[in-house]
Amino acid sequence: MTKVDIFSGFLGAGKTTLIKKLIAEAYKGEKLVLIENEFGDIGIDGGFLQDAGIEITEMNSGCICCSLVGDFGEALKKVLEQYSPDRIIIEPSGVGKLSDVITAVENVHSDELLLNSFTAVVDAGKCKMYVKNFGEFFINQIEHANAVVLSHTRGLSDTKLDTCVKLIREHNPTAQLVTTDWDSLNGNQIVSALENKDSLEDTMRKLREEADVCPVCGHHHEHDEHEHDHDHECEHHREHDHECEHHHEHDHECEHHHEHDHECCCGHDHDHEHHHHHADEVFTSWGTETTKKFTAEDITNALNQLSNEEKYGIILRAKGIVEGVDGTWIHFDYVPGEPDVRTGSAGTIGRLCVIGSKISESEIAKLF
Repeated sequence: MTKVDIFSGFLGAGKTTLIKKLIAEAYKGEKLVLIENEFGDIGIDGGFLQDAGIEITEMNSGCICCSLVGDFGEALKKVLEQYSPDRIIIEPSGVGKLSDVITAVENVHSDELLLNSFTAVVDAGKCKMYVKNFGEFFINQIEHANAVVLSHTRGLSDTKLDTCVKLIREHNPTAQLVTTDWDSLNGNQIVSALENKDSLEDTMRKLREEADVCPVCGHHHEHDEHEHDHDHECEHHREHDHECEHHHEHDHECEHHHEHDHECCCGHDHDHEHHHHHADEVFTSWGTETTKKFTAEDITNALNQLSNEEKYGIILRAKGIVEGVDGTWIHFDYVPGEPDVRTGSAGTIGRLCVIGSKISESEIAKLF
């Protein structure tokens, strides 16, 4: 039996860092396969994890929650056949919906797979902002996690941490919650929280209940298996047709509103449960391969400029591995206001990726 652990988390929350810690401290001696799913054309994180000595399967140009569900199922089957691992770690795109990733794993219908944990990694300092701006995607990850691990809690004020915990509990009162700074915990302590069976059962129960809800009217319907046919139309659908037309008109208004206010980047300022968007409808990415050589100062200056929303759009994440002018290789990560530039192992070619909403690809290209 192969355990499947899913690590979701919004862009830059620290999923890869947490996975590396658990591989080093808690999963020793296990045969591991990591399946990564990058949003964008250029895969970066695989380079960060090569040194961990695990097999890595990367999937780019989309996210598991939309265009890659079919490919994902095939990738999972291939991993089982080729490697027979003890554990498969799935790291979805930061803008993927956790509920869709779990469903995609379930749809493989394999007796060899055991759904073991669904973790949401949450940047405690940005929790409130992400709920407000990208609620549909961010909240979905919290709601469907059986464990929520807060990152960047060191030095955070008690007020901010308390606000984050309250927001999480509003959307998931039963998940195991880890608020202690990771450096103060060992990997086994974290894993014991992630693999809590009671919270896992609560999560699976929620998913089953959601599967029985009509996506149009939000009601539960019971269908006789013998009488049900695909031409049957739910009465509630007909009753709500005129209401849906009104929503479509309102959708257009929301799009116009976005031109003036980026606070509602998910498309609506309504109850997120009634709207379902694919990540590629809301987020865009720019990525490139490059042989250009940089200094650490070049990269730091470029990342600091990404906070200019008028010029570059709403930048949520940037990362890359590029060659330095002195022969070293520069690794970098960026989330708003927090550039991280360091040296690391060499890549086969330089790669950069920037993800956000309404980004200006031409202006970003000039930076690098």
